[in-house]
Amino acid sequence: MLRIHLDPAMLDHARSGNFNFMNRVRAAAESRGWQTELAPESDAPPERYVYALHHMAGPSHRRAKIFRRTYIYPYWHIEREPQRWRWPVASARFDPDTIDQDAARKLIHELRRRVMPDLAPTEPTHVLIPLQRQLTETRSFQTMSPVEMVNAVAATGRRCIATLHPNGDYTQTELDALHTLTAVYPNLSIGGDSRALLAGAEFVATQNSAVAFDAYLLARPVVLFAQIDFHHIALNVSELGVEKALERAPDYKAHYAKYLWWFLKEQAIDAMAPDADLRILAALKKGGWPI
Repeated sequence: MLRIHLDPAMLDHARSGNFNFMNRVRAAAESRGWQTELAPESDAPPERYVYALHHMAGPSHRRAKIFRRTYIYPYWHIEREPQRWRWPVASARFDPDTIDQDAARKLIHELRRRVMPDLAPTEPTHVLIPLQRQLTETRSFQTMSPVEMVNAVAATGRRCIATLHPNGDYTQTELDALHTLTAVYPNLSIGGDSRALLAGAEFVATQNSAVAFDAYLLARPVVLFAQIDFHHIALNVSELGVEKALERAPDYKAHYAKYLWWFLKEQAIDAMAPDADLRILAALKKGGWPI
């Protein structure tokens, strides 16, 4: 039995038959003689003979895996761990010489039209710093706290705009720490729409925000202060140090189109592709699942 645990909105969507990726997962499992069922999310480990698939996070168990969208629809991952930086793609080697340039260009233009039809690159005027949560803490996968990151980027003297996550739920202490920096650095401002500001960004500096992945679609350089799965063509502070990474960022060039092809078409599961069922089965089989 493959039991797929979903949040209420996803569960309704899947039960209506309109969740294409779930349709493909169920068809793939059932083609191997398995039963499948949809269920609400749960932290409980699966009972005997049941294998569980959870959205984004679930119990740690050899018969439980998670699935998560690979930033852009219709691309997905099925993995054993929820932390993206621990996924196999994070340690895989990206070789641009193996990617067809024409196919890659076609994909990046298609993604731009579909994902950001109202957005086009403009003359760079600022450094975009999209913030996430826990601004004053340095977690295990980070090189420094987000507030320290903002300080480091603002210290370059470039015009910087730090944007808040819409679901950040920030404490007053965190907000005060940011506003203290604006008093120190007149080139720093807080607030704004990350998506809208991306068009005019000279580069993006972030811990591991998904905004940085969107930056690749516009061929904008990215400086990462934390671990993540899409680090291969970014300037990584953990490898270069903060000063060198920020110094190189304005003139940094990367194989953006080829990378998106490799990351989405070769490393993820394209739910619309003819081979999606085979890719799903391969992902489920990892770790010894008897499928």
